[in-house]
Amino acid sequence: MFHSVLLQIVTNTVVATNQVVDTAKNALSGMPPITPPKQDSLSLWDLIVKGGPIMYPMGLLSILTIYFFIERFITIRKASKMENNFMNNIKDYIHNGNMDAAKALCKNSTAPAARMVEKGISRIGKPIKEIEEAMESVGKLEINKMEKNLSVLSLIGRIGPIFGFIGTIAGVIKIFYDISLTDNISIGVISSGLYQKMITSASGLVIGLLAFIGYYILNAMLDKTINKMETASVEFMDIIQ
Repeated sequence: MFHSVLLQIVTNTVVATNQVVDTAKNALSGMPPITPPKQDSLSLWDLIVKGGPIMYPMGLLSILTIYFFIERFITIRKASKMENNFMNNIKDYIHNGNMDAAKALCKNSTAPAARMVEKGISRIGKPIKEIEEAMESVGKLEINKMEKNLSVLSLIGRIGPIFGFIGTIAGVIKIFYDISLTDNISIGVISSGLYQKMITSASGLVIGLLAFIGYYILNAMLDKTINKMETASVEFMDIIQ
């Protein structure tokens, strides 16, 4: 008798459970499929916009950095090129007394060392000290031409991070201003200020780093060109002596 009652209870429980499962399946089959929430992505332009108004002068600094680096790179590289046999040809012309050909060779060269040698040729016959001073003056002028606008890159390398720091301060001010309006400290309230703070800081550091690297590369190229000018000057003085 007890076993019959227990078996009946178990059977009824299984039947009820199956009914609940069938009901749940029918309810779920009528529901639309669940799609995972889409993750919003930020493009580079969106990040720049979130940086605030301070990104306008920083954008100008980045354009100036690229422009002056390319312009000075082309100029200094062009000035560093000189024919391998340039001084040998000058030596032959001078020893043969063909000064006009030597001057013409200097004029056809774009190297600043050629300008120095040309000035030295025009002073042949005068005291050695006067020739050296004349060539040195021309050399200084040529170096000043090559150094033009290098100071701009140096300045950008210094003020770029400062602009980023200004943007950071502006972002902090915006955070506290938004909190004062809403009287609520939450991620949603302070997120826009944090965007501006971090984006401007990163942008300022990147601009400053690029300007510094460009300035260092151009100075290294300039040093090599100056070394070639000094070598040509020494060789010329040896020729006329």
